[in-house]
Amino acid sequence: MTEVWLIRHGETPWNVERRVQGWEDIPLNGTGVGQAQALGRHLAHLRTAGTEFDAIYSSDLKRAHQTATIASESLGLEPRLEPGMRERNYGVLQGLISTSMHEHQPEATAIWRSREPEAALPGGESLGTFHRRVVGTVDALASRHPGERIVVVSHGGAMDIMWRHASQVDLRASRAAPLLNASINRLEVGPQGWKIIAWGEVAHLDKVTDTVGNDVTP
Repeated sequence: MTEVWLIRHGETPWNVERRVQGWEDIPLNGTGVGQAQALGRHLAHLRTAGTEFDAIYSSDLKRAHQTATIASESLGLEPRLEPGMRERNYGVLQGLISTSMHEHQPEATAIWRSREPEAALPGGESLGTFHRRVVGTVDALASRHPGERIVVVSHGGAMDIMWRHASQVDLRASRAAPLLNASINRLEVGPQGWKIIAWGEVAHLDKVTDTVGNDVTP
């Protein structure tokens, strides 16, 4: 089995605005940088206490790669880019505010809300295609690191896919797991299947400051 520490990227300006990001390459905001720094301090503390990390992978989108780069500075590991861990491509919905996107793209919004696995978003991916991409990528990463512990920095949608796959929850069902910025979510992944160890850990974010030193603790 491989222990996978799945981490969502830190906060971005579009997270604050509730704007659909998808494959749009949005950087972290000041709070997101602070979250990544807090995550890095926590991982370094764990390493000092005996928890070793064998590799760090990241989505190739800027917000994930920034988070991985900042968090891994004290671990002596260089993040490896893994495009398969990108967020879902939301096509024509990207850039729209989630609460009002039905006003601009009613048909695409209806597809998104239906959660029909094989219904593709115009210009984007179907939920089923996204599921196969994320699960296939994680299985491939685990096969490279049997018996090891790896960190994977990704996105909320990918986290949802991984939670569903490990919990055997249908893609059409309502989600019951948090998808928190800079959270730690631990899984065991191997030939016998996936198992959740812990989910939504954010105690390491109890004290977060932004890039100019302001306390922005959630």
